[in-house]
Amino acid sequence: MTGSGTAQRDQAGAAGAAGVLAAIVGERLASTVQFSGVGALPSVYRVTDLAAAAVASAGLAVSELLGANETGTRPQGAPAVSVDRRLASLWFGSSLRPIGWEPPPSWDAIAGDYEASDGWLRLHTNVPAHRAAALSVLGVAADRGLVSEAVAAWRAAELEAAVIAAGGCAAVMRSPQAWAESAAGRSVAAEPLVRVEPGTAGPRSSPAPDPARPLAGVRVLDLTRVLAGPVATRFLALLGADVLRIDPPWWDEPGLVPDVGLGKRSARLDLRRSADYERCIGLIAEADVLIHGYRPGALDGLGLDPATRARARPGLAEVALTAYGSTGPFAARRGFDSLVQMSTGIAETGMRELGRDRPTPLPVQALDHATGYLMAAAAIRAIAEQRRAGHGTRATLSLARTASLLARAAPTDDTASLLPETAEDLAPGVEHTAWGQARRLRAPLTVSGVSFSTDRPARPLGSDPASW
Repeated sequence: MTGSGTAQRDQAGAAGAAGVLAAIVGERLASTVQFSGVGALPSVYRVTDLAAAAVASAGLAVSELLGANETGTRPQGAPAVSVDRRLASLWFGSSLRPIGWEPPPSWDAIAGDYEASDGWLRLHTNVPAHRAAALSVLGVAADRGLVSEAVAAWRAAELEAAVIAAGGCAAVMRSPQAWAESAAGRSVAAEPLVRVEPGTAGPRSSPAPDPARPLAGVRVLDLTRVLAGPVATRFLALLGADVLRIDPPWWDEPGLVPDVGLGKRSARLDLRRSADYERCIGLIAEADVLIHGYRPGALDGLGLDPATRARARPGLAEVALTAYGSTGPFAARRGFDSLVQMSTGIAETGMRELGRDRPTPLPVQALDHATGYLMAAAAIRAIAEQRRAGHGTRATLSLARTASLLARAAPTDDTASLLPETAEDLAPGVEHTAWGQARRLRAPLTVSGVSFSTDRPARPLGSDPASW
């Protein structure tokens, strides 16, 4: 390819990413970001442009935080933001490059797509309780062949409903039109990408003393799991935040923690035990930011309703994640990226447009990763409001609404593949994780004067005490 051809592709890629970013932050702010990089992840959707735009939205929030005046607006002299589209795409896969070892598989052996009598359905069985629920409904042992035979005897929608009623996770493959016409689809479409509501008044926090580490001194309590929330809190940790993740004693996600655990501390609490519950209240009282990914009402059931959280920490900044939005018939449904892709028509579109004979999802879990960066941006803007006026805010996002953002972008016309990864894509130094040595990809984002780094390697869940 000639230099002029490369430049033209680079400009086209930048325009595509800027277009998605404009749908997130508006054209004026989107025009201030510089994008670079040629090629795209293989998909009928603009996955690479979504990746670059989501990362850029978090970068803009950092720039706003550092350059904000008393009105909270971003002045002309705010730090410049640039994004490498190719590196952003690679981070949406994994940032970790193990040396001489491999993380456990991310997927349970039963998880996947199955053909029912009238269509396709996906079972999500990575969580033992979810797998047990699906198998109990199907009445078979944990054998993929037996599961496939059992699913084939069901109508897809009836099996979806039965598994969900049993406490499991499943999603029928719907077309974009079927999703758009459903009550759940209409509810999600009516929600904003990021819903921001005012919180309580509290103490006005001070800026970090070092602009290169803009979140130094900020305490982030992380009550999230696979995968968007951990992506968000990893980003905050790379900016210097003290991130403490809390999980119940029985939870684990061994295939993902080595990647998303970077920069964090991790403890375990059983909120059904009074001592652990009081410990969690104490952590909230001393936190600046609370990020949680529980279904609507789930925290209330644990005694951590909004009023209790507000009493514990006036001025608390909150970011909440759901799978299918805060309204409509799917609001309380358990969900994950792969299930939302089935529900919202993404997997059906890939199957149809590419002429495949089975559901064709995105090449990476882009809904999770993109929503994670949008969550990080919301958290940073909430921190800016704390510093400006001492007020807390509550931001709410959903995987399904991020899916709408992707679906509304024009189909991709970039057929060039991303260039193969090289040693130059890796950040300097070796990370001494709890599982072995590893390298990390270079950060896909540049904000002038900011260091995206941490001296905390990834470690297993529950490695630290539940204290600040």
